[in-house]
Amino acid sequence: MDRRTLETAAAKYSYLRGLLFIPGGLLGVVAALGNAAVGPFRHDWVFFLAVAVLGVATLLINRYYNDNYGRLRPSSRQQARATVLVLVAIAVMVGGSMLLNALDLAMNPIAVPFAIVMLLSYGFGVGLKAHHVIIWGALLVAGALPVWTGDDPSNTGLWLSGVAVMVCGVFDHRLFVRTFGPPELPAHAGA
Repeated sequence: MDRRTLETAAAKYSYLRGLLFIPGGLLGVVAALGNAAVGPFRHDWVFFLAVAVLGVATLLINRYYNDNYGRLRPSSRQQARATVLVLVAIAVMVGGSMLLNALDLAMNPIAVPFAIVMLLSYGFGVGLKAHHVIIWGALLVAGALPVWTGDDPSNTGLWLSGVAVMVCGVFDHRLFVRTFGPPELPAHAGA
């Protein structure tokens, strides 16, 4: 295999480990429930407990990927590119949210910038796939609809973004398995 093929595989490996998105999406939903003081989520300790549980889940999912697929490290160039993308993402999220709030547009100040960040991330990362365009495009359109008036719609944008992250994670994982193959069963499992 040539170097470019290996670097592309490492980038796909990093981006498409979609099961890792499930705890991240759930964190968005839990944060939205906490902000809205829904049921037990009105207590700070419930949020921190949920963060701890989701953190453990993330470690277990990461272990699943490492145990079944090994570890790949993106090249220095890809890591630098990812760093730039993170800085751009922060600027788009903060700047976009502040701008939408300042202009008092009837757009969701969380959903719109988050969808843009995700489209940029995948576009410059591994390339946009059909499910990325559908999921993040739908979030962008939903956030841009002129229905977000009245109370601050940020919380709704937060849980919508969390759900979109989880759905995208499922599709990314499916693509990951198609790209790298299913995990091998242990030798004793078939006996």
